[in-house]
Amino acid sequence: MTRASVVGVGMTKFGTHDITLAELFAEAALPALDDAGVGRGDVDALYFGNTLGGMTENDTHLAPKVATHTGFGRIPAQRFEDACATSTNAFKHAVQAVENGIHDVVLVGGVEKCTPVTGIDTPEMTRIFVSAADRQYEQPTGITFPGVFALMTKRHMEQYGTTEEQLAEIAVKNHAHGTHNPRAHFGKDTSIEAVLDSPLVVDPFHLMDCCPFSDGGSAAVVVSDEYADSFDAPVDVTGLGHGTDLVPVSDKADPLATQAARDAAERAYDQAGITAGEVDFCEVHDCFTGAEVLATEALGFVEDGEGGPAAAAGRTALGGDIPVNPSGGLKAKGHPIGATGTAQIVELTEQLRDEAGDRQVESPSVGLAHNLGGDTGSAFVTTMEERA
Repeated sequence: MTRASVVGVGMTKFGTHDITLAELFAEAALPALDDAGVGRGDVDALYFGNTLGGMTENDTHLAPKVATHTGFGRIPAQRFEDACATSTNAFKHAVQAVENGIHDVVLVGGVEKCTPVTGIDTPEMTRIFVSAADRQYEQPTGITFPGVFALMTKRHMEQYGTTEEQLAEIAVKNHAHGTHNPRAHFGKDTSIEAVLDSPLVVDPFHLMDCCPFSDGGSAAVVVSDEYADSFDAPVDVTGLGHGTDLVPVSDKADPLATQAARDAAERAYDQAGITAGEVDFCEVHDCFTGAEVLATEALGFVEDGEGGPAAAAGRTALGGDIPVNPSGGLKAKGHPIGATGTAQIVELTEQLRDEAGDRQVESPSVGLAHNLGGDTGSAFVTTMEERA
């Protein structure tokens, strides 16, 4: 097997975009190729992620359309869908294809338009999102993703004493990080008071505990040894873990354990030959502030029940023990579902190349991305990247 390395990344600003999915993806993919110094003729395959296009824009079979629009009409092109873990799953397959000698150069990424469009308002978009929940046992109850994660967070609060103020600290931290990210949906600070005073969505989440609907695209160029050694700053992919949990949530033995996240992390740590204590920073799937608490515990950065206190103590902020979401995370950077996973890869790569500007983590060697899909994480993909 050969090693797989990331040699180029690209990403649009996350927010609202009034262009087609193919055009939006091109705005991330072409800069990724330029960043890598790779020509279209060098690319062997396109691995592409999109979740909602068929439901929101009546636009399916997107891989060949996107390939054509970006100038790759004759290479193998494959679309992936795994809810919010969509483009990380595409990335996983791209890495495995390179490691196993199937391809030498793969363009991988994702795109999504999640902001309400003509004929689809916020309640309808919420209904579309919840199509990732169990159709037989969960959707008929009217449960939404804010509702599911709120139930998990309330149980965490009752079991461990996590407080709303600690959740608000996470929102404040991620917004502060987002002020240094020019591609973030929300590039402004907030305060604990503003979070707690924002409208209640579902107890204990206020509006400012929730990530926004976003449009955006992200992409990376993954290459084999033969190509990586010719680049000045390749970033090696040293670990990948994929875990799938039971659906619906009621079938899980211990919902707070988010067992699939722990399984995925263990596989990634084992493959990379490192422990949680050797990770310098991470991007986690903070669709809600409570989700970041569960993530930091599942990944082994803190003990169970310590996620909230760790955030309140500043341990997960830039300059802390383990910086979490220096990009601003989903909370501030935004969450265009099909693009979120490879956007995390973009952040890991830029951090490990010391290209993150004012949000730069000090001298990082190892970064981790944690991406979940489905309600409370029925799918998780964990990625380890290391400075070559």
